[in-house]
Amino acid sequence: MTEKIALITDSGCDIPSELAEQYNIKVLPLKVIYPDCQYSDRVDIQPEEVYRNMPDKIPTTSMPSLQEIKNLFERVRQEGFTHVLAVHLSSNLSGTYNAVKTAAQDFEGLVIKTIDTKTLSMASGWMVLETARNIASGFTLEKAAENLQKIRPRIHGFYVIETLEYLRRGGRIGAVANMLGQFLHLKPIISIDPDGKYFTFCKAKGRRKSIEKLVQIVEEMVKNHQIRLAVLNGGSGSEFDALVQRLKGLPNIKEFVVSEISPALGVHTGPGLLAICIQEI
Repeated sequence: MTEKIALITDSGCDIPSELAEQYNIKVLPLKVIYPDCQYSDRVDIQPEEVYRNMPDKIPTTSMPSLQEIKNLFERVRQEGFTHVLAVHLSSNLSGTYNAVKTAAQDFEGLVIKTIDTKTLSMASGWMVLETARNIASGFTLEKAAENLQKIRPRIHGFYVIETLEYLRRGGRIGAVANMLGQFLHLKPIISIDPDGKYFTFCKAKGRRKSIEKLVQIVEEMVKNHQIRLAVLNGGSGSEFDALVQRLKGLPNIKEFVVSEISPALGVHTGPGLLAICIQEI
């Protein structure tokens, strides 16, 4: 039987909407929750709205409901898809992967495979885009899933944030916690370990040097590899524009994407986030 494969991800992958539309990627929105209302990530709330209300109003976040996930499965089944590959942000940072896996267990009429990227933002996004291109070129479900496992070690994400307070509030600070209350002039460059948890990749003295470290990471990477590079903004204003200008002219960058951190991720970082997400080719 010929497989017609639907590719599903979540809004925490930060893929620009035009790329998601180009490759027919189905995006489950995460939830941003204030005391008096709930929003769907990137659908009825945008990143700047979340940052604008901070620190006076700090929402919580949640995964999509099981019913929403099942509704999406039903929609793709009615569109004629026979298989689903669901690729989601780290299960150690969100319950989304496990929720999709649970919803898939008793859903009839589709062959559904779920993948935990063990990362987030455009680090997950590069894995989703690679999968979309593989499916378009004729990969089977199993072959596309197998390739995801192969490319995961070549996916990297690095994040500079203004304060650790929002990560601490959200309970997602993990191995970065030892920075709290220690050497307050130091800024951590945060990355994701193989288990999909945050850790301190390195430290820099102050904001300016932490941004400089992001540049150095990319400069070192392109010496030896062709890469795909995404630069992401989370309420960083002109710092983001300057970072994009510095990085986009470097050699060995096969694909360059500029995007915004999703509102649901922004809740846990606060304003002032800059990120680079790299796929070694």
